[in-house]
Amino acid sequence: MVPPSIVIRSVGHAVGRVPGLRRVPLVKLLAAAELAVLARDHLMRLTPADRRRLVSLARAGRGRRRNLSADERDELAKLIAKVEPRLLAGAAAERLSPVPLPRRLLFGPHR
Repeated sequence: MVPPSIVIRSVGHAVGRVPGLRRVPLVKLLAAAELAVLARDHLMRLTPADRRRLVSLARAGRGRRRNLSADERDELAKLIAKVEPRLLAGAAAERLSPVPLPRRLLFGPHR
């Protein structure tokens, strides 16, 4: 457990160094940090080579599937499936929701 004084000092130090951060409530910053950690955990399910390929396909497509060939689209879909975006969205909703949400709503029907 980290002593509260250290946390308060480090948050105060960060607020002074990042422009505009003073206007963002601390709860929103913590929520954003939790979402970043969740996203990182899901991206780490890919191998380093898969992550590089995912980035290169995303750059080549420039946000539009039609900019990729059919083989590249299939490869992109397989890489995204490995990241499990529905599970990521469910985990994010579960973390940020003030009330418990039904598991079926979060993670899909039971298989």
